[in-house]
Amino acid sequence: MGENRFSCSGGAASAARETFGIETSRILDACRDRDCFEDVRVFLTGVGEELIARTNNVRVKCAKLSGANIVTSPIQFNRGFYAVDIKFYVNLVFEVCVPMGQSQEFEGVAVIEKRVVLFGGESNVSVFRSSDTESFCQIPEPVCCKKKDPEAVVEVLEPIVLAARIVDRAEECNCCCSCCDIPAQITDCLNGTLSDGDDCRHLAVSLGLFSVVRLVRPSQLLVQATEFCLPDKECVSPSEEDPCGTFRAMPFPTAEFCPSNTPIVSPAGTRRGCCGNS
Repeated sequence: MGENRFSCSGGAASAARETFGIETSRILDACRDRDCFEDVRVFLTGVGEELIARTNNVRVKCAKLSGANIVTSPIQFNRGFYAVDIKFYVNLVFEVCVPMGQSQEFEGVAVIEKRVVLFGGESNVSVFRSSDTESFCQIPEPVCCKKKDPEAVVEVLEPIVLAARIVDRAEECNCCCSCCDIPAQITDCLNGTLSDGDDCRHLAVSLGLFSVVRLVRPSQLLVQATEFCLPDKECVSPSEEDPCGTFRAMPFPTAEFCPSNTPIVSPAGTRRGCCGNS
């Protein structure tokens, strides 16, 4: 593949740097976290409840974030500071051994929560934006009754499974909700219906999570930039008359046939991907 090349028909003068005004999101505050959530209860499907009732050996095959709920709220007597409450939903796939040397899989959902406090500034303006569907006689958008909070943005890696165990006593449960509180969008992808169980025996996991949280607000900035130019390279379509010629022109993927000499560092007991994906 050739390099991307750009040029301006007006010459060097038109490509000179100029000052432009742009509208973007300004980061007011940010933080990063390495969280360890210990013994979080997993809400299992009916099949999972039956399996852990008669086994003491279980392992996690897959852990994947399936959704998040983020709420920001101002902190009293601390102007400009906001609490960011985050609730993560983690879908897990487990495996247990059954008689005759066979294994069986089942699914569950773990709910973990975290809170951070960041500076988000203050804003007294009301922001309205036009859309293609609006008309002159359309009902106007009402003004909100409170000041607009900053937007919270959360970046997070897939959770790392640190441990999994079966707990016999309900007092050891570290859970923040019941299975009825888990949104349908999270449970619809499971093979079965979640159950709260009998509170006598449940499955608990410990998860590690790397995350970055930031608060942003709309902002107008002046930047030094070069006006965008059209590319020189033309789009080339594969030849339908000579498909083998197109194939022979492709570079040989040598790297795909050479195993890496450098070991991939990963936490013990985990693997990349989820549900069979590498």
